[in-house]
This record gives sequence, C-alpha cells and structure tokens, in this order.
Amino acid sequence: MANNTRARRKVRISRALGIALTPKAEKYMERRPYAPGQHGRARRKQDSDYAVRLREKQRLRAQYGIREAQMTRAFEEAKRTKGLTGENLVELLEMRLDALVLRAGFARTIAQARQLVVHRHIMVDGARVDRPSFRVSEGQLIHVHSRSEVMAPFQVAAAGAHRDVLPQVPPYLDVQLEKLQARLVRRPKRSEVPVTCEEQLVVEYYAR
Repeated sequence: MANNTRARRKVRISRALGIALTPKAEKYMERRPYAPGQHGRARRKQDSDYAVRLREKQRLRAQYGIREAQMTRAFEEAKRTKGLTGENLVELLEMRLDALVLRAGFARTIAQARQLVVHRHIMVDGARVDRPSFRVSEGQLIHVHSRSEVMAPFQVAAAGAHRDVLPQVPPYLDVQLEKLQARLVRRPKRSEVPVTCEEQLVVEYYAR
C-alpha cells in the first residue's frame, strides 16, 4: 500500500513538473500528458517569470531527489567554482554517489539508488559508503559489496534489466554491469548529463 501511495505521488509530481521522474510516471504521462487535477486539461494562464524559474529549480531537485538545503549548498559550491554556475551545479549533482549508481544501471530509479546506498550495499574503492550525497572523485571505483551481489535486485541489474528504462551510459562512466562495477573516469560535462533542465533559470532563481 505504501509503495502504491509513493508511486501515485511521484506520478502527480511528474505531471505537475512536466517531466517523468520514474518509468511508471512516464507511462502515465504518455496516457495523460497534462497537469493533475480536475482543471488539468484547461488552458493554463501564463506563468510569471518567478514561477518559471521556481518550476525549473524544482524539476532539477526532483530528478536528483534531494532536499532544498542540499540543493542550496550545491548551488553555493557551484557559484564558487570556476566556470558557468549552472553547468557547475548540474555537474556537481551528477557526481553524487546515488546519481552514479543510477547511471551505472545498478538501480531503476534515483529513489532505489539512494536506498541501495543507505542500506550499505554500495562501496567506493573497497570501502562501504552509506551517504547518497557522497561526492565521487575522478578515478574512483563504485561497486556492489560481495555479499550483496547475490541478492535478487543486483542479479536483475547485472542482467541489464534496467537498461530499457534508463538513458545510455554516459561517457564519463566506465561500467562493467555484469561485475556490478562502475568507474568515474572523469568529471561529467553538462552536455553529457541526462537530466532535463534549463540550468540558467535555476541560477536566476537563486540570484533573485
């Protein structure tokens, strides 16, 4: 029952933000490509500039499944980093451990990826890491603990079962899915990161 409730909530959020956050939400949105609620089909009044920027920030947050405080900290770091703040922001978020577990195909959704990390199934360079926000560095190896490899979810992942709902493995990751291993070979580039976001609007939201 709890799983169904969470799934419905994700579908509702996905339709409100105009972006599928889970494979199930994508199927629902294909059938009902409009906002939730009884007025979802009606023509919507034009959003204010603030509403547009807010929605874009919420879309980015939702794709990584992070809290507002985490998003704010990432933005402040991105602002201090050399380069374009919006691109830096997406690149820093993409180097989170839970995001890379998802990209590697070890999980089907970002929520599942976070759960795998929190339950201590995931290791980085041979050490267990239970913080989804852990920043993976270039060259580090992400892999599943040997005792966890035999568990059904990982056997399913190793067989490539999630590949039908996930984007192609990005070039900054070297993945050996059958071994449940992935290495971050270099820092991601914004153009390679498979998230839907106009990051400049997010920058404008925080700069208001």
